[in-house]
Amino acid sequence: MSVAETMPAASANVSGGPRVARGLAERWRGWGPMVVAPIAFVALAPATWPHWACMWGIAFAIYFGAKWLTWRRPVQPRVSAARSFGYLVAWPGLDAVAFLEPRDAKSCEQVAAPSRGEWSFAAFKLALGATIFFGLARLAPVVELPYLTGWIGMIGLVLMLHFGLFHLLSCAWRRAGVDAAPLMDWPIAATSMSEFWGRRWNRAFRDLAHRFLFRPLTPRLGAAGAMVAGFAFSGVVHDVVMSWPAAGGYGGPTVFFLIQAAGMLVERSRVGRRCGLGAGWRGWLFAATLLLATSPLLFHPPFVLRVIVPFMHAVGAL
Repeated sequence: MSVAETMPAASANVSGGPRVARGLAERWRGWGPMVVAPIAFVALAPATWPHWACMWGIAFAIYFGAKWLTWRRPVQPRVSAARSFGYLVAWPGLDAVAFLEPRDAKSCEQVAAPSRGEWSFAAFKLALGATIFFGLARLAPVVELPYLTGWIGMIGLVLMLHFGLFHLLSCAWRRAGVDAAPLMDWPIAATSMSEFWGRRWNRAFRDLAHRFLFRPLTPRLGAAGAMVAGFAFSGVVHDVVMSWPAAGGYGGPTVFFLIQAAGMLVERSRVGRRCGLGAGWRGWLFAATLLLATSPLLFHPPFVLRVIVPFMHAVGAL
């Protein structure tokens, strides 16, 4: 083969290099703050800060990095400053495409306004969570059973925030005509692992992982590989937020999420479908058993005892 015959191929590779680089840069554009913010916090946070303060600081750093990522790359070309401000500081969800979509008076009718019953139910969950966190937790034997006390506190905190306050914010935004669906959708009713993680539990993180990890990685890894990668990413994030501030339990959250991915693969397998693990009471039992049995890996003792219980003392819950 002559030199002349090899030149076109070489020229194509050279010209293709910048295109590949630009494509990779575009794909990962906006991820910087999500990676740099928690590292900066860890580097700058005073060593005297309690474990719980470090946990909240890292969590907010990663959260606002995710907010920037989703806001920085919206599909909508023109978004008002007021809508962007509302998305960044007054809505915990991460579906920027839906939230930032411009709507006129006519299209606002497409967003279902919350009923009085939904408002009341959201307020009830907030009140119930506060009662558990600030009231019921005091009745637990914190000295003898601090891990149980911490679990009661976590249940109350999740009810207050994810099920209560965030639901009220969803109601307020939908009342204003903004597409802001509740982040929680009766997780206890999920009849499969796929339904639990894909639709019913914390849609914010699901929206982030689906848009920025699952869809970009599927052509390279396949649907199953991209799904496992998304769960692994979630595990690493939770390890950074929970295990590092607690100075223990490292790897537990990552293993927890990898087990959830394995559970989804099992229920989607030929054997899983034959056993009915993806629907009905069998699917519900399979999902509930796997979640409850592995939850101590996620909420491991160092996190509960060194972060949650001291936080409850700090805010007057104990």
